[in-house]
Amino acid sequence: MFLHFRLCAIVMFSSLGIFFSMMSQAQDTASTIVYTAREVVTLNPDQPLVQAVAVREGSIVAIGSLEEIQQTLSGETYSVDLRFDDFVLIPGLINQHEHAWLASLLFITEILSIEDWVLPDRTIERAEDAADYRERLTKIVAEHTDPSEVIYTWGFHQLFHGELTRSDLDEISDTIPIVVLQRSIHEQIHNTRALEYFGIDQTLIDNAPASVRAQTNLEEGHFWEQGQSLIVPAVFADLFHPSRYIPALEQVEAYWHSAGSTLVAEPGGSASAAFIEMQNQVLSDSDTPFRMHYIADGRSFAANLPEAEVVTEVEKLFITAQGMTEFIPKQVKLFADGAMFSQLMQMSEGYLDGHHGEWLMDPEDFANAFRIYWDAGYQIHVHQNGDAGLDLVLDILQANMTRNPRADHRTVIVHFGFSRSDQVETLANLGAIVSANPFYPIILADKYSNVGIGPERAQEMVRLGDLVRADISFSLHSDTPMASGQPLRLMSNAVNRITVNGNLVGPTQRISAERALQAVTIDAAYSLRKENEVGSIVPGKLANFTVLAENPLTVSPQSIESIEIWGTVHEGRVLPIP
Repeated sequence: MFLHFRLCAIVMFSSLGIFFSMMSQAQDTASTIVYTAREVVTLNPDQPLVQAVAVREGSIVAIGSLEEIQQTLSGETYSVDLRFDDFVLIPGLINQHEHAWLASLLFITEILSIEDWVLPDRTIERAEDAADYRERLTKIVAEHTDPSEVIYTWGFHQLFHGELTRSDLDEISDTIPIVVLQRSIHEQIHNTRALEYFGIDQTLIDNAPASVRAQTNLEEGHFWEQGQSLIVPAVFADLFHPSRYIPALEQVEAYWHSAGSTLVAEPGGSASAAFIEMQNQVLSDSDTPFRMHYIADGRSFAANLPEAEVVTEVEKLFITAQGMTEFIPKQVKLFADGAMFSQLMQMSEGYLDGHHGEWLMDPEDFANAFRIYWDAGYQIHVHQNGDAGLDLVLDILQANMTRNPRADHRTVIVHFGFSRSDQVETLANLGAIVSANPFYPIILADKYSNVGIGPERAQEMVRLGDLVRADISFSLHSDTPMASGQPLRLMSNAVNRITVNGNLVGPTQRISAERALQAVTIDAAYSLRKENEVGSIVPGKLANFTVLAENPLTVSPQSIESIEIWGTVHEGRVLPIP
């Protein structure tokens, strides 16, 4: 997977003097090594910038100048590694919210999206409008050689690409199954051949609960939010067949490593044993360049089990991951309102065109599930996008705090698409924290200013500046492919807030580079209760570093996302990007 790297030109210090030696990567974790660098950004308030860091058995043992560390290690045997002298070390970057199966869509579907995608092996330019989208999809279908194999395409967005229905897809092909995955992955559109291929018919819909039926339209081949639950078992069994999924996971692993990631978390990770087993095949072995932490999806357990069995069954998941993958105990994810990219979030002032948002969990079911996990002492991560969705979450959090007060609960508001200033104050008062997607305004603010939302609300989406002023802890996440899985790009999005069309959106919601770096390191660790293990470069923590060509705190804000990434150090293993 990743070839072992051999160190060269290492300066060795001992009581006998200075000599040169060659050491294998395996030895990196077996003895004390002092890494020097042009700068080491620690995020340690007591020593924010140093020149060297000492590592032993995968952990940090000392930081400071080379001379200070030599004094600390006086009498011990150690080596000094100079390879990073021209580079900057920062705390290992953390991808706080990812889904391996979602990210794999970049490598197993035809990408026709609303923005350019730069992947390790190719660049896919955006489909600019409806004509461009249909022309390119028609070309993909024409080049498809096996009519028994489904064509999956991802990235469609109706506000950019126009309306698309079953009949539109039938005009492109009535013999090849076509499945269009909307940009949010919260919607699917099928042609007639795909519906037949998967056995999706009116009987299937009629036997579903009313809330599910309400989010389907068989005539248009359209399934969204809860309506997708009817078709996902059959569609995903095909889309994520091991022959596709395992090679894609290997590409995802390389993609995240190339972004400088040292820890990846998956809140609401799949409860599917088959998914976990496939992911373990790729991500659990000792060569994986980062650790993958799962957080259980608590929705289905609360919906389908007697209350007394919910937590017990959730905890059975904890033993299914292994090696470099593991579930974080006592954490769970729930879901409030619908998708940001679909304009299905619940908005307190509604939409300009009169349509309405959707609930991913009916409010009564959400309240019941929240209570169960709250009383079990769980940290709860909640998917939320609209301000009315946030109202629901805050009301239920307040009710549970009143009924059963808990200190340091760290309830995480996930995505944080739309909110109001009064809600930020309530967040602070209740002790909640945020995991935000700063790419939302970059890609959506211009379009949403004109369609559905209006300019005033669109300007204020993902109001990070208000979180800073309220002293609320927050992390940044990609949720690939909702944004590219690159923490430096997330930093740039949050610091600059320049849209894909070059417009500055919500200038008062911009944040400093230092706060943005904290949000992809120490504050991301805090959101996962890992702040005592990772997130900053201090003695006692794991030796996780991202190696950069420049310091993201001192380059121009516009240059942050372009900083070259040399590789990572993960728990003492030196892992250059191939």
